[in-house]
Amino acid sequence: MKLFLPQIAEDWLARPMVAKMISFGVIGLGNTAIDLAVFSLAYSVLGLQLVPSNVLAWLVAVSCSYVMNTMITFRAESGRVLRRKDYFSFVASGVLGVIVTTTTLVVLSNFMPVLVAKLVAILASFAVNFTMSHFVVFRTKLPVDPPR
Repeated sequence: MKLFLPQIAEDWLARPMVAKMISFGVIGLGNTAIDLAVFSLAYSVLGLQLVPSNVLAWLVAVSCSYVMNTMITFRAESGRVLRRKDYFSFVASGVLGVIVTTTTLVVLSNFMPVLVAKLVAILASFAVNFTMSHFVVFRTKLPVDPPR
């Protein structure tokens, strides 16, 4: 059994989608720290309200996420080139994620501490953000046939 589990892990990690999900998740952990730091600063120190604090934190984190995912997770699809068009597409696709995050935060903050609600909200948006990144922003582009 001991030899069997590493083989399963190796097989799963060899799958491009699983490797991308893991990379996206690890980058997401870093962005979670950025998001929480900016949110805490805006909400607790600057005294901004809940929603503006969350949106500001999201804007900073999504910008960092775009750079890291372009360079690491979706490097084959992006060619490791930062493009304004792709950035705006990434931000636009992330709007659904910020809606999920903000809605979850606002609802859960009525039942638990704000920072705990924020952590749950970040987890809730992971699937939405990965799906949008993989299938919309960094989708494999088909080669264009030259004109005849």
